[in-house]
Amino acid sequence: MNCSYLFVYGTLRRGTNSEMFQLLARHADFVGAASYQGQLYKIDDYPGVVPSKNQTDLVQGEVYQLHNSELILSQLDQYEECGPGFLQPTEYVRELCEVRLRNNQIIQAWLYRYNRATDALKLLASGDFLAGITGKTITLDT
Repeated sequence: MNCSYLFVYGTLRRGTNSEMFQLLARHADFVGAASYQGQLYKIDDYPGVVPSKNQTDLVQGEVYQLHNSELILSQLDQYEECGPGFLQPTEYVRELCEVRLRNNQIIQAWLYRYNRATDALKLLASGDFLAGITGKTITLDT
């Protein structure tokens, strides 16, 4: 499927300034803050998201418009260890989902969904990974 939007909620967000965020920043345009109807879990020093049927479960993140979807997604698949060549089932699966931008517009975007059991994981009730590691909510507007 050809989609040029990517929703990020963890180590690829602007507030992390990680090496992979730098790669994303070179190959995409920041669209804005967004949310996804799901639950956010602390896996290790990174998060994982799973969908939720509860409308109050919102994961905070950012949307990027990718310059060359195929190129950047193949690199991100390697980073998330869900590309070709990784043992199945992978920890993450890249899939299209609906996300809501701050202006309430709903768009389709790629998301890396956690693909394992969450029973033993800590739920980040705020839905905001950066708040979970800094103790405060980080608002990044366009």
